[in-house]
Amino acid sequence: MNGGPGAVSGSPPEAPGGTGTPEQGSGTGTVHQRRWPLVSSLEFGALATAVPCARLHAHTVLYEWGIGELADDAELIVSELATNALKASQSLPETQPFTLCLRSDYTHLIIEVWDHSPYDLRSALAGGDAEGGRGLLVVEALSARWGSQRTGYATKVVWAELTTQSE
Repeated sequence: MNGGPGAVSGSPPEAPGGTGTPEQGSGTGTVHQRRWPLVSSLEFGALATAVPCARLHAHTVLYEWGIGELADDAELIVSELATNALKASQSLPETQPFTLCLRSDYTHLIIEVWDHSPYDLRSALAGGDAEGGRGLLVVEALSARWGSQRTGYATKVVWAELTTQSE
């Protein structure tokens, strides 16, 4: 699945030439570095503590960048996307790290989570009593738009865009 209703597949907004293959260990595609003046990228091991660490990193970076008003929604999106990436990594024969990349031009925030799973993104159908399975619905509800892109056999990025109130 490449996103739900209203989602778009392919590259994050205004990314010239697509997301591209990430640089080794950075999670960032070189095509983005000229377009987005603010970029933060951090790789996480497939450990239980990775998701809360990713949330805290996003929170701290957004306040540092002066767009702290996006922090609450961004933390929830990061949590959902990082949880999916963590589960995908843990399902592989050899676990792989995942990467969180944040990009901003002060009015738009792009949240990207890269993983090394050969499996495409799938939306789970959660029953009324289910504890999980609603993550992509949360991402859709909180973001202006979102999507996913396979960038190689065993590499994909799932991304979401948030905008500031001043846009």
